[in-house]
Amino acid sequence: IEVGGKKLNIIDVPGYFDFIGEWYSALKVADCAIIVADALSGVEVGTEKAWEIISERKIPAIFVYNRTDRENVNVDNALAAAQKLIGNKLVPMLLPVGEGLSFQGVGDLLGSKAYTYDGAKRTDAAVDGGMEAKFAESMERLVECVAETSEELMEKYFDGETLSEKEIADGLKVAVKDELIVPLAFVSSMKNIGIDLLLDFIVKFAPSPEEAKPVKTEDGKEVGYDASQPFAAQIFKTIADPYVGKLSLFKVITGKSNGSGELLNTTQDKKEKINHVYSMFGKKQLEIDEIYAGDIGAFAKLSDSITGDTLCDGKHKVVFEKINFPSPVISMAVSPKSKGDEDKLGSGLQRLKEEDPTISVERNVETKQTLISGLGEVHIDVISCKLKSKFGVDVELSEPIVPFRETVKKKATAEGKHKKQSGGRGQFGVVFVDFEPSGDLETDLEFVDKVVGGAVPRNFIPAVEKGLKDCVLEGVLAGYPVVGLRATLFDGKFHPVDSDEMSFKMAASLAYREGMPKANPVLLEPIYEVKIAVPEEYMGDIMGDLNKKRGRILGMEPLDGGKQRINAEAPLAELFKYATELRSMTQARGEFTMAFSRYEEVPAAISDKVIADAKARKAGEK
Repeated sequence: IEVGGKKLNIIDVPGYFDFIGEWYSALKVADCAIIVADALSGVEVGTEKAWEIISERKIPAIFVYNRTDRENVNVDNALAAAQKLIGNKLVPMLLPVGEGLSFQGVGDLLGSKAYTYDGAKRTDAAVDGGMEAKFAESMERLVECVAETSEELMEKYFDGETLSEKEIADGLKVAVKDELIVPLAFVSSMKNIGIDLLLDFIVKFAPSPEEAKPVKTEDGKEVGYDASQPFAAQIFKTIADPYVGKLSLFKVITGKSNGSGELLNTTQDKKEKINHVYSMFGKKQLEIDEIYAGDIGAFAKLSDSITGDTLCDGKHKVVFEKINFPSPVISMAVSPKSKGDEDKLGSGLQRLKEEDPTISVERNVETKQTLISGLGEVHIDVISCKLKSKFGVDVELSEPIVPFRETVKKKATAEGKHKKQSGGRGQFGVVFVDFEPSGDLETDLEFVDKVVGGAVPRNFIPAVEKGLKDCVLEGVLAGYPVVGLRATLFDGKFHPVDSDEMSFKMAASLAYREGMPKANPVLLEPIYEVKIAVPEEYMGDIMGDLNKKRGRILGMEPLDGGKQRINAEAPLAELFKYATELRSMTQARGEFTMAFSRYEEVPAAISDKVIADAKARKAGEK
């Protein structure tokens, strides 16, 4: 939009946590963040989360209370909630005239004026006693913050001198840019109350690209926005449109582009042909003649470029810092309802992954499932809806199959004898093998050759090892891969005519089938390391829940903002829905990461159920 001859690019992101990846994209290129909260609800968990991320990234911010015209809005309560979250940096700049159903206008602190609204019509209003007191209090805080922006103003302030309107306005601009002040505005967008003043305030006091902080390159250098330099831009968002094709939204850091020619993607070292440059107006793309440093635009149908990549003039290479997106925390298995839609599902998921880097897609060869991972159940539901609406693939979601393993706990000896006679040359091979635990669960099979005296000819021993390697892909309990197994070939028999590689491979397989059940096979499950950051008041609930999940608490450490990190371990089978459960237990204030740690034996009661389920699944596949 344009306000007072200035162009504003507004990147509107979803407020729901499952789409927090969009926040990271937008904040990478935004010069200022506007947190919009509901005046009746006050500061909610999403508001806290937004403020946390904005503070971490050191981005200037403006706090806006919308819907101030709702019934039962209490301005003092809303102010107190915002003050508690942001602290003394919060300075109300647009104060409400009336509250709740009687909210009819705003008082502009800098102009010391009040206005009432009737639709698009704005009228000057009297500043009453209550408003005067609020103006005085806010002005005192504003002057205090503005004084911090320069030594000269600080001296004036301490000497008790009054700062001029220009000094306050100039100081406010610096204070917003340096994050010394977070201005607060009360508005009602539905009734258009205060929106014009808010937009004027943004134009006057939010940093423009010329004043914004420089952008960091991958090697730590800082690059300021400058249209006179060679072209360089960073893609912050990709939109997969089945009709238009791929749209890459970018911010120009240096130089300008007329939408033609060739650019170099320095992140991937690939060239991209550019045919048009667009400006985004909601869902519409308007073709423009030229785009300059500081502006946001879009290129269509870039072949190799993805979110976070740098595009620049090939003669002046630069690579900007990539966007660090949060890791997925929940996975679901996805399959097409129609058998013939596998290819459409694959290409649809790939396009959606380009659009949203917080999605990960993996084909698990072992469980034969396609897994999609995201930031919450709603996130994954939206992915499945997009697959249907954008790419015409109707899908089913189900819980992933846990990749169990099998191993043995004691030593057992087995004979494998393969003998086949069917006229002409036969097949003959006999092996004696010891099966026992190797103690190394990261290796599937340790093969030991202890044959002496040529009981098994040297040229057939690799066939025995190959036969056993094929066998350990499927355990004897539930068909899961075997790990931590040592197989020692110590004896055997052969026939000078009938023995061949196949005979000994088959003999090894028979020995495996006989020996493994005698070696006390057990089921192993993946154990994950879990790091959970939560406010202290939820610690008891979290630890109690982890105990129910067969988890182990390894320790705790304090974090900033009154939070604690719980370090724990828990079986993967108990963690598939943990993102949703943690959100529920902590009112969405908790967050966690998980990473594979090791395999561990499954308790007997659970093992029996897993084996029964695996057998039932195999019977169903047949």
